[in-house]
Amino acid sequence: MEIPGLLPTPTPSRREPLSRRALANLRDAILTGRLPPGERLVEEKLSAEFGMSRVPIREAIQQLMAEGLAVPVAGARGAEVAALTEDFARDLIEVRAVLEGLTARLATRHCDDAARGRIMALLERGATLAALGDEAGLATMNAAFHDMLAAAGANQALREVMRPLRERTELVFRRNSPERASRDWQEHAMILQAVAEGDEELAALLAARHVRRAALMTAPRKRD
Repeated sequence: MEIPGLLPTPTPSRREPLSRRALANLRDAILTGRLPPGERLVEEKLSAEFGMSRVPIREAIQQLMAEGLAVPVAGARGAEVAALTEDFARDLIEVRAVLEGLTARLATRHCDDAARGRIMALLERGATLAALGDEAGLATMNAAFHDMLAAAGANQALREVMRPLRERTELVFRRNSPERASRDWQEHAMILQAVAEGDEELAALLAARHVRRAALMTAPRKRD
């Protein structure tokens, strides 16, 4: 879905390498929960589902292992979807909270008129979708929020660090969950407003707080 005036949504190319396409499909299946933690990544089965040979599937699985989204199967050959321990998930979330705050701070610092215009367009579109109760549309807007903030931050090193970190924490949050879309958008809108107004401290505070709150909302409740 491309939103006028905002960052364009990339579309698959026929010339795109099969391994890249396989990686994108597998990554999305993992981050949306269609492939749950502990699920075996069987090359033969996946190649049949994706309509391609096992070679690009194998290459994609190797990349997922490098990113931490897949791990070797204990005591056997092959790979499975990674499952985060509670302690490691907490560590990832704490690091992401700090770096999301930095991203928001840099986005505020580097926000020019063009970036401010894109932010205002995104806020206007989000307000319309919220008024319509369009949860699926808001989930798309929430994804656009992260892309826009990263681009506005103008720090390539930080973007390269944040992408795999965001994906690993999505194993906890579940990517762009429609159930959280409305609440997430409200908080994203507050961050964007602070960025547009040039308030670095508030933008950083709200961004870090948002990550920690989302983690608390999705954490399993302990039984008595």
